[in-house]
Parts: sequence; C-alpha cells; structure tokens
Amino acid sequence: MYYRFGKAFYFISVLLFIFFLVYFYSALSETLGLGLDESGSLTRTWGKDTFFYAMIAAFVLLNFVTLFTPKSLETKSNKKLHRIFPIGDPYRDYLLTWFYSFGGIVNLSLALLVFFVHSINNQEVIATSQFTFFFYLMPALLFIWVIGLFVLLVGKFKQVQKGVN
Repeated sequence: MYYRFGKAFYFISVLLFIFFLVYFYSALSETLGLGLDESGSLTRTWGKDTFFYAMIAAFVLLNFVTLFTPKSLETKSNKKLHRIFPIGDPYRDYLLTWFYSFGGIVNLSLALLVFFVHSINNQEVIATSQFTFFFYLMPALLFIWVIGLFVLLVGKFKQVQKGVN
C-alpha cells in the first residue's frame, strides 16, 4: 500500500524535473557556464543544447538504474528477488516504496541541478546563495535514503532468520 505513495511521489518528481528542464532551457542563453570562479565569471561553458541532452541522458539512465529492481519485482521477472520478497510480505511493500521514493529523490536532485545551473547563469535575477539550504538538503536526503535501505534490509534479514530458526 505504501508503495503507491512512493509511485505518486516519483511521478510528481518526474513532472517537476521535466517542467524545470524545459522552463529553464527556454530561459538560458546559447552558452552557459557550469561554475563560477573567484572573480564571479563563468567557467566550464557548455552549449545550451549539450546541457539539455546531457540532462535528458542522465535522467533516463538514473531512472532506468533506479527502477529496474522494483519493476523486476513487480513483474516477477526476477524469480530470486520474488522468492525473497513474496506478495503479501510487508518488506516487499517497504522495498518498493523505498525504490520509488529514491527515484523521486534522484529526480528532485536533477531538478535542483538544473535550477542551480540556471541560477549561475542568471545572477541578476536569482542569486545562488539564496538557495544554499536546498543544495545541502539533497545530498543529506540521498544519504538518509541509503541508510534507510540498510535498515530495511537488516529488518528483512532478521525476519528471514526468525523464519528459519
């Protein structure tokens, strides 16, 4: 049941990433910088189209990697994984929820990356320093989600041990 909330969060994050990418793509100049040096000038310039297609490629690759496991569990294509997490097992629901919400966190991180590049290239409108909280929040959320996976797996291992003994 919980995994439906994870799926909803995931699909909302997909829409948010696509919205940010398309909206900020239209607002960027033909060449954009990916960083600032000490004097405040742009460094590592890329073309607008190169950045757009690189973000699309990163989005597709990261979502494929993140969603391969839950999709193989839902479609029962991975028999070993399905045997460990059978239908009706609460840890199956927790695992599916974790993967879908982790995909959502990854998509939000990519959306934040697009926003960061936009803020670097539009210093007059958006100062990067105004959003430093979010730039520290996303790695912290990713770290917490990975710790959550380990907690989830430890709980499943304990459940399997109790079932074996």
